[in-house]
Amino acid sequence: MLVYHAAITAAENYLERRAPHRQAHFERIVGLRAQGFVIGGGPAPDGRTADIFYRVAQPPDVVRLIEDDPYYLGKVWTAYTVRTFSQFIEPWELPPVVTDGSRRATLVEGVAREPDMATFALIELRGAGRLAFGGFFEEGTTLALLKTADSAEASGWLAATGFWNTETLTARALLYAL
Repeated sequence: MLVYHAAITAAENYLERRAPHRQAHFERIVGLRAQGFVIGGGPAPDGRTADIFYRVAQPPDVVRLIEDDPYYLGKVWTAYTVRTFSQFIEPWELPPVVTDGSRRATLVEGVAREPDMATFALIELRGAGRLAFGGFFEEGTTLALLKTADSAEASGWLAATGFWNTETLTARALLYAL
C-alpha cells in the first residue's frame, strides 16, 4: 500500500458551502479511516485548505477517494494536489476524531540533509510523543505532523537534530481532526 498526502484547497465561501455536506463528509471519512484508507488529517484553522493522508493500493484510488467525497462533489473542495511518500513513519495509534478544532497540531516540511538519520529522528520524535506521523517524498522533502500548536517549537524539534536544512523548514497550523 502507498501513502499519499493530499493538499486540498477549499472554496472562498467554505463555511457556507460545507454546512449541507458536513455530516456526510465526516461519516464517509471516518468510515474510510476505520477501513485503513485514511491515516489522518484536518483543515487549516482558517478553513481555506486541508491536508489528508491516504493509504491506497494504486494512484487512481486516491483520486477516487478525494473526488467521491461529499466536500468535493459539493464544491466545498475546489482543487487538490497529491504527493506520494517514498518512506512513511506510521502512527502508533489513531486518536479519536475531534471536530471542534480543539486538537491543534503543526505540519512541518523541509529538506533532510541526512535522510537516513532524519528517518531515525522522526522515529525518535514519535517515541517521545511529539510526532503523529510523517515521512519523505521521492525528492527528499519531509512532511511531518507534529503534536504541538507552536510552529516554532515544531520546526525546532527537527532543526535540533541537525539532520534537516533548517533554512528549508516551513511550518503551518492544522486542526488535527482525525
